[in-house]
Amino acid sequence: MDLNRKKLLSYFTPQRILIPVVIGLSVIGYMFYRDSAQMDLTPLYNAKPFWLFMTFLVLVVRDFGYIYRIRYVTEKFLSWRKSVDVIMLWEFASCVMPSVVGGSTVAAFILNKEGLSLGKSLAYVMVTAMLDNLYFIVAVPLVFLITAGDIFPQVSAMEFSVTQSLEIAFVISYLLIAFYAFLMAYGLLINPKAVKRLFLRATSFKWTRRWRPGAYKHGNELVWASQHLKGSTFSYWMNAALSTAFVWTARYFVINCLIAAFTDIGFHDHVLIFSRNMVYKIVLLVAVTPGGAGIAEVAFPTFFGQFLGRFTTVIVLLYRVVTYYLYLILGSFFLPRWVLRVFGEHPQDDEDDV
Repeated sequence: MDLNRKKLLSYFTPQRILIPVVIGLSVIGYMFYRDSAQMDLTPLYNAKPFWLFMTFLVLVVRDFGYIYRIRYVTEKFLSWRKSVDVIMLWEFASCVMPSVVGGSTVAAFILNKEGLSLGKSLAYVMVTAMLDNLYFIVAVPLVFLITAGDIFPQVSAMEFSVTQSLEIAFVISYLLIAFYAFLMAYGLLINPKAVKRLFLRATSFKWTRRWRPGAYKHGNELVWASQHLKGSTFSYWMNAALSTAFVWTARYFVINCLIAAFTDIGFHDHVLIFSRNMVYKIVLLVAVTPGGAGIAEVAFPTFFGQFLGRFTTVIVLLYRVVTYYLYLILGSFFLPRWVLRVFGEHPQDDEDDV
């Protein structure tokens, strides 16, 4: 991998951190200004301590799940301390890079610098990505059945075409994620060379040839990763799968806890909120802004506004604080210490390194 320290740090410049903060807070500021005359802050003074505590607990549980998963996916090569560093920096990378890009490339580099070979680093990142997608593939039909298909936000008749577009986009996204996940599973676990040939064949046409170098690179990475995963036991995959289900369930449940802390909702509402969160995440998945900044704030009321009414904007702010801005702060704290530990010196000591 051609990422060196200078290249890594270029992903985490102050400008890259400030851009999503400015975008997100500007959107929230506008929402407060727009809704100021109608905003109801009464729920803020009647918050339920139990659900506030549950919000904090779910966040801690989610992060511990990620730490546990990366430690056991890497077959305990990483210590608990190193696992914490990897996850905090991975979350940090996801916050400062566009959602369509994600932090996987940076994560592979981080694992490599922790002492894992390039092949193993790529393998473990691909495993987590594959399992994340498989969780989504399995969970969507389940919540769809439980809610009788009521997973899309309710809108007025004038916005019916918007809902139809959202449903179509969601179905297409689901099918693409399913195709990608099963293709990766087949490549990692069964026949990586066949998938590599498919990549190369798909980029052999005149209009796809520009992506051929990338396809060749990713095909090779898939072959390397598959070689390092050979012989993995059933216990290995069970640990990885269960921890994935654990962390993503906790991740989706954060919104439930925040809404329940300020409103009265029942079991059916909890299921509905959880299921709509999956559609909400699809919207953020295709966001071109770092960490979905701006888009996450604008889309939130559409999906969850019916449960919050005039208190929605406050929850938008709280939700982004605990799931986004918190990790920008933590990442800024962990990054210089990780660089010092891994490279043995401060990053500014050799800015001319290539």
